[in-house]
Parts: sequence; structure tokens; C-alpha cells
Amino acid sequence: MSSPMKSRTTGLIAGLLVLSFAFTVYAAEMVKDLSKVPAKGAVTMIDLGAKKCIPCKMMAPILTKLESAYRGKADIVFIDVWENSEQAKRFGIMGIPTQIFFDKTGREVYRHTGFMDENAIVSQLTKMGVPAPGKDPRKKG
Repeated sequence: MSSPMKSRTTGLIAGLLVLSFAFTVYAAEMVKDLSKVPAKGAVTMIDLGAKKCIPCKMMAPILTKLESAYRGKADIVFIDVWENSEQAKRFGIMGIPTQIFFDKTGREVYRHTGFMDENAIVSQLTKMGVPAPGKDPRKKG
């Protein structure tokens, strides 16, 4: 194998390993007691999808980042509906991924089906009174 091709192959393999690791961390960090979802007393975003769904895989690193950034301010929860099919029924899921946003009382406020980018998630959480990560809520603008 030529050196440039070997380098590209090595880079591709390294990239796949990083993506695989990120998804494994995402799945592990998102596991919660599903009977306590949505969390009472906290704004909650639930992403209902599957580990093998392409748009769900694309959202994995976003959700991992946001779960960390919002820790203590809002709950970001991933539920694999292929592994937890009763949750799809419980939340009335017709397609994946589906994101559901709940206010502090546990009332559904917003629902979206399909890939949802980081800016859209942050925007929805901000509309619900949760400051964007890195923003001081006491400062205007």
C-alpha cells in the first residue's frame, strides 16, 4: 500500500474509532431511570432514537456535549426506542429521532421529529428559560 493511501486509511480508521467512542460515551451517559423521565423540577429534553439510526448517530456527539454543558441546569436524556420499545409507545413516537422538551412541571412544551442541530436545541432550551451554556443569565444581550 502506498504511503498516502496508508495515511488516509489510518486516518479513516482513527476517525471511525473516535466516532465509535463518542457514541459509546453518549449512550452510557444518557442512561437514566426511565420512570423518572421527564424529571420533575428540571427542564428536560428527551431524544428518542436508536443507536443504529443515521440521524440519531449524527446527533450523538451534540447530545453528549449538551448533556455536559447543561448538567445541573437541564436534563438531556437519550432513550433508545429499539432497546426500550415501551418508551416509544409511552411518548407516542411515530418516527425517530424525536426530541421532546418538557418544562419544570413535566408538561410537554415542544416536539420535533428528525435531526435537530445544536443551535436549534439551545434555542428551544433558551426559550424555556434555561440560559445557553457559557451565558451569564444576569447580563442582557
